[in-house]
Amino acid sequence: MSFENRLTELGLELPPARAPLYSYVPVVVEGGLAWVSGQLPWHGEGLLATGRLGQNVDIEAGRACARLCVLHGLASLRAELGSLDRVRRIVKVVGFVSSAADFYDQAMVVDGASTLLGELFGEAGRHARSAIGMAALPRNTPVEVEFVAAVV
Repeated sequence: MSFENRLTELGLELPPARAPLYSYVPVVVEGGLAWVSGQLPWHGEGLLATGRLGQNVDIEAGRACARLCVLHGLASLRAELGSLDRVRRIVKVVGFVSSAADFYDQAMVVDGASTLLGELFGEAGRHARSAIGMAALPRNTPVEVEFVAAVV
């Protein structure tokens, strides 16, 4: 099945690919892998949420942020590749979760990203993953997600 068609079937619309604000590129393709830079949960001109998990952001909001981060990453990937149909599989996901000192459910938050990738890519969306608690993230975002995809 076409991943582009699956995106439509799921009723998902990718946001416009965002230009980087600093000195990096959104995606680097090398050796059959596409390395997608860390994505924030942009919602229009602002962020879907700000703050820390376990402090002023709940798990469901964190999961929604992780999901939105992936949509932005997919938009950047599509802009680089021309089509998501060039993706063979998602190899690795790294989720960074801005966390209160006593918050320990980072994996549950990052699962919002993993679930979306599974819905879209099926078996090819199953990936290795890290969910990392952080003291702070850029722009006071609660979640940042980066990923690596095998591509043709």
